[in-house]
Amino acid sequence: MCSLLLVTVKKSTLSYTEENDLTLEEEAERKIGWMLKLFFAGTATYVGYQFFPYMGDTLIQQSVSLLHVKDPLFKRIGASRLSRFAIDDERRMKVVELGGAQELLHMLGAAKDDKTRKEALKALAALSKSDEAANFLGSKGALSIVKSTPDSAEDSDISTYKSNILKKLDDKDLAVTSN
Repeated sequence: MCSLLLVTVKKSTLSYTEENDLTLEEEAERKIGWMLKLFFAGTATYVGYQFFPYMGDTLIQQSVSLLHVKDPLFKRIGASRLSRFAIDDERRMKVVELGGAQELLHMLGAAKDDKTRKEALKALAALSKSDEAANFLGSKGALSIVKSTPDSAEDSDISTYKSNILKKLDDKDLAVTSN
């Protein structure tokens, strides 16, 4: 009987330590889980603070600065971004104020390949939808620069963008001369 009692006491002691071990493991897992969650939240916050400054006006400014780079690929990327940003008159004028319209005209004048010409014309066509931006482009000689841009036999979009810009600038020119 004594040995039976001893076995029972050993079993209860054993189960007591196993329960303690399980609760300790669960507590450790819970703490590690919270640490991982905090680490993830901290990382996400850091990445967010690094990424979100590139949104809005800062992104427009960076796109304009891409037009200053000598590499035509970066110029095309900047022009493509500007054409996507120019969705309302306020943003179009922001591009003009930051010097983007002037740089697009320089880019178009110096372009040596059709891809670069196409992106510059696309961005200028998007900007010229605003009357104020079209007036600015007209005052900077955009009419002669766009007219001197060669058409492409491979890409019909170039002539489409070119004719849209010329039509808008010609309309503005007639409105200025009639006043």
